[in-house]
Amino acid sequence: MDAFVIHGGRRLRGTVRIHGAKNAALPLMAASLLTDEPVTLRDVPRLADIRNMGRLLDVMGVSVQRADDGPLHLATHDSGKCEAPYDIVRTMRASICVLGPTLARRGEARVSMPGGCNIGDRPVDLHLRGLKALGAEVGLESGYIVARAKRLRGARVFLGGPFGSTVLGTANVMSAATLAEGTTIIESAACEPEVTDLAHMLTAMGARISGAGSPRIVVEGVDRLAGVDHTLVPDRIEAGTYIMAAAITNGDVLIENCPTDSLTAVIDRLEEVGVNLEPTDGAAPPTEQQNLRQSVRIASDRRLEPVQVVTQPFPGFPTDLQAQIMALLCMADGNSIITEKIFPDRFLHVAELLRMGARCLRNGPSVLVSGVHHLEGAPVMASDLRASAGLVLAGLAARGTTTVNRVYHLDRGYEGMELTLQQLGADIERVDVPAA
Repeated sequence: MDAFVIHGGRRLRGTVRIHGAKNAALPLMAASLLTDEPVTLRDVPRLADIRNMGRLLDVMGVSVQRADDGPLHLATHDSGKCEAPYDIVRTMRASICVLGPTLARRGEARVSMPGGCNIGDRPVDLHLRGLKALGAEVGLESGYIVARAKRLRGARVFLGGPFGSTVLGTANVMSAATLAEGTTIIESAACEPEVTDLAHMLTAMGARISGAGSPRIVVEGVDRLAGVDHTLVPDRIEAGTYIMAAAITNGDVLIENCPTDSLTAVIDRLEEVGVNLEPTDGAAPPTEQQNLRQSVRIASDRRLEPVQVVTQPFPGFPTDLQAQIMALLCMADGNSIITEKIFPDRFLHVAELLRMGARCLRNGPSVLVSGVHHLEGAPVMASDLRASAGLVLAGLAARGTTTVNRVYHLDRGYEGMELTLQQLGADIERVDVPAA
C-alpha cells in the first residue's frame, strides 16, 4: 500500500497549474449517457475516480478513450445497458450521477447504492425524491436503486436537505429533466460552480436551462441532445489546497488557472489569517473568462492570525477545504474555531493532527484549534480524500519526518500530488508500505 514520506520544513517555491475540476468531470462524464453522439471533455485530470467512472460507463455502453494528456472522448456503443454494478459503484459516491441520465435516455436504471469517502452519512433520498417527482417509479432491490419511466414529466422539485442543497442530486435531476416532457423547476438547487458547468455543457448539447448557479433552476425538456466539445472549469478544491500548502510553508508560489471567483469565501478567510493572494494578470478588472482562469501569487505573513471558519454550501467556505485550513490554523498564533455544517462528523483527521503535536479540541460539529509554534513529524493514517490533503500539508510544515499512509485516497482527487510538490521544492516521495 502506498504512503507519502515527507521531510518537512522546506519553503515551497515555483508554479502550479490547476487542472479541470474532478467534481465537475464526473457528472459531465455521466451526462454522455444522454446522447448517442460523441462527447469530448478537455482538461480532465488523471485521477482514480476518473478511471473508475470510465470503467463504469464502458460497462453501461459508453466507450471512454484518451491519448496521453489529450481530451477524453466518450461515445455510446450500446444504448441498451442500464445497470451500474456494485463492484465499480462502491468505489466512489459520484457513481450515483449515472442514475438520472440513464433513466431519462434509456427508460430504466439499476444503480448500486454508492460508496465513497468515510466522512459521515450521505443519503441519496433527495435524488430519489427528485426523480419520483418527475414521474419515475423508484424502488430498492437487493442493494440496487431501480428506477423506471417511459418518459419523465416536468414538475416542480424541491431539493433542500438538513445540511443544505445536494450537489449530485441537483446534477441528477437537472440532467434527467433535459429529456423530460414539459418544464421542470428545481427549487433549493445547489449553486456550486460544478453544477453551473454541467448546465453549460448540457445547454451546448441542446438543452434549455436557465438559472444555473442560483437556487432556482428551470429546465424545459427537449426530445434529444447532441454531442459536445467542452472544457472543464478549474478545480477550486485543488487550487485551495495548493494555496494553503504555499501558506503553511511560508512559500512563494504562482497558481495558474486559478478559479478565484469560486474561492471568494476561502480568500476572505485566508486574508484574515495573513495569506496574501496577488493577481498577476494586470491591474485592469478581469473579464468573466479571465476571472475563471486567473493567475495569482501566494505569500503569507510570518505571523498567522486565528480565525473562525464555518463550512457552508457554495458560495460559503467549502467542506472539502476544511481539513486543509485546519492544518494551516494549527500554526496560527491563537485560538481558531472551525464549524462543520455540511458533514458534522468529518473530523477523523483531528486525531492524526494530535499525533503531530497539534492542539485541537472537538466539541460536536466544531473544533477549537489552538496554534502551536511547530508540528512534529509522525506516522499518520488518512481516512478520506481531503483529510489526506490536510495531513500532507501538516507534514510539509512539520519538523522531522511524516509518513502519510493510505494515500490512495489522494489519488482520487489530486493528479500526481507528490510530483507537483516535488517541483515546488518539497522533500516528499511515494513509497510502498507492506500491508499489516
